[in-house]
Amino acid sequence: MPDALKAAGCILIVLHHLAFYGPMSDVVMLAWPTLIGGFYDQGRLAVQVFLVCAGFLMAAALTPPQLLGGSQAMKMAWGRYMRLVIPLLAALSVTVLLTEYLRADHSVSHLSATPDWPTALAHLLLLQHVVGIEALSAGIWYVAIDFQLYCIALLTMLGASKLVQRYPGLNLDKVRGQLWLGLSLVSLIVWNLNEDLDDYGVYFFGSYGMGMLAYGARQSRIGLKGWWVLVALGLFVLWVDPRWRIATAWGCALLLAAAPQYLFSGEMLSLRMRHAVQWLSGVSYSVFLIHYPVSLVVSAVVTAYWPEELTANAMGMAVSLLMSVWTGHGLNRLTERQPQNIRHLSVWSLIFMASVALAMSGS
Repeated sequence: MPDALKAAGCILIVLHHLAFYGPMSDVVMLAWPTLIGGFYDQGRLAVQVFLVCAGFLMAAALTPPQLLGGSQAMKMAWGRYMRLVIPLLAALSVTVLLTEYLRADHSVSHLSATPDWPTALAHLLLLQHVVGIEALSAGIWYVAIDFQLYCIALLTMLGASKLVQRYPGLNLDKVRGQLWLGLSLVSLIVWNLNEDLDDYGVYFFGSYGMGMLAYGARQSRIGLKGWWVLVALGLFVLWVDPRWRIATAWGCALLLAAAPQYLFSGEMLSLRMRHAVQWLSGVSYSVFLIHYPVSLVVSAVVTAYWPEELTANAMGMAVSLLMSVWTGHGLNRLTERQPQNIRHLSVWSLIFMASVALAMSGS
């Protein structure tokens, strides 16, 4: 089921950005305002699906629970950084060059500014939004948030490990589950209500934490009456302040926690369909990273030749989606399936810096 949710979320977020950035969607909206409006307004809820699934999978990676030391946590954080940043740098290298090439075409809107060296460094360190620098591509704020959430989760494990070492009578499983619950609650009723914090992981930890709690509930590891904790948490949080994004995360977490095994494992699907869902889930991160430059190219072609034709613009959106999946598969093979080590990080860092230099020289 996490694979199915990630696959669906991947498609929805691409459609959301196609609707959000235009100009093809501006033409299509005249004929199908409800459809495009839905992608525009509700497609962003796919982010909540990604957050919950990421928390669920993080909890799975930390199971069975073991005492965690500082050096081990640093090693895990470094590994996560490389897994996130190597594909990101490859996608940004393409985006920077295509954006600069298309800049002379005034029909292409929503182009990011020509990068400079501080911009490049901020993206390399996943700090662009924290330091107030415009992102070079759509949606990459999520990459920085994912890394922050991963580090927060590691810190909770470090904290739980320290408590258990100091008080041997404590149960590591229960301590970490209670930390996840406490942080999720604070995030949902305090931090998530402060939009000034939306560049930081604490703002999103409520959704991520519900994914972690969902895994614990499914494995009966929380020790706090199973998935009923999730029910009470969601009801209380939505009573405090009803929000569609939190309701979406809550529903997703409940689905992961309580779905029957035949639904969770996808047994009701044919073998071919299961493989397709697993494949799309596996390339979803690369699709997410590369879809923006793909949509820029398709949009530039369609706008140049058929700026006001409904059929051409609708087909352009469909082609953008399909090409995003196809190029995402290529990016996945080029980066995610390769060894995630310092050598590859250095290579892609140099390629990204070279693309920035070329963009600066051509501006």
